[in-house]
Amino acid sequence: MIKDPPLLTIRRNFPRPSPAELAAFAQVMTGHVVDAMEGRGALDHCIKPLAPVSQVLVGTAITCHCGPADNLALFAALAAAQPGDILVAATDGFTGTSITGDLLMGMARNRGLSGLVTDGLARDLTGILGVGLPVYCAGLTPNSPARNGPGTVGLPVVLGGVAIASGDIVVADNDGPVIIPRQQASAVIARLPQIRAAESALEAKVKAGLEIPDFIQSVLTSDRIVEIG
Repeated sequence: MIKDPPLLTIRRNFPRPSPAELAAFAQVMTGHVVDAMEGRGALDHCIKPLAPVSQVLVGTAITCHCGPADNLALFAALAAAQPGDILVAATDGFTGTSITGDLLMGMARNRGLSGLVTDGLARDLTGILGVGLPVYCAGLTPNSPARNGPGTVGLPVVLGGVAIASGDIVVADNDGPVIIPRQQASAVIARLPQIRAAESALEAKVKAGLEIPDFIQSVLTSDRIVEIG
C-alpha cells in the first residue's frame, strides 16, 4: 500500500538574488536577456500576459507545484513569499480548471508581491485586471480549482519547458517570461551591454536602409550554398 503524501512540502529558505542583480534587469527587454543567455530561457510561447503590460516585470521566483485542479500550494506560496517576489506556479499544463482568480491576486497585491507566472489558466479577467498585478498564464476558464493538495512550495519545478528554482530571476514583458538561473545572473548582466550595443548598431543600419545584413550575405555568397536553376 502506498502511503498518502503530505498535503504540502514547503521550503521557505532559499538563496536569493541581490537587490543589485534584480535592479540590473529593470526595463531590460526579454529578447536581450535571452540573447545574453545564448538564445535560451524563455517559457513556452502560450504563456503570455492577460493584458498588454507597460513595464518589464522583474522579481525573485518563489515556486510551487500544484496538482491537477488544485491550488493549495499556490496559497501556501503566497503565505511564504516576500514582498517583490513573483509566484511561479506549475500545474503540468493542466487546463481543466483555473489556478487563480481576482481574489487570490488581490491577496498577492496586499502582501506586496509583484505578479504571477503559471502554465495553468486563470479566471475573473475583469477582476484580475482591476487588481493591477501582471498575470502570465496559458489562458482563461471560469472553472475553479479545489484546495486539497498535495503540492510543494520552494522546490524546483518545470514550467513551460524550463527548469525553475526558487531564487531564480523572472523577467517578463509583452513577449512573455524569461527565467534567469540565480547562479547565472552576474554573467548575464555582464553580457547585456554587448547585446544592447549590437542590437542598437543593427537597428541604426536598418533605419538607414539596410536590406540584407553582412552576416547573412556572407553565407549566401559562400561555397556552402548550391544554386539550382
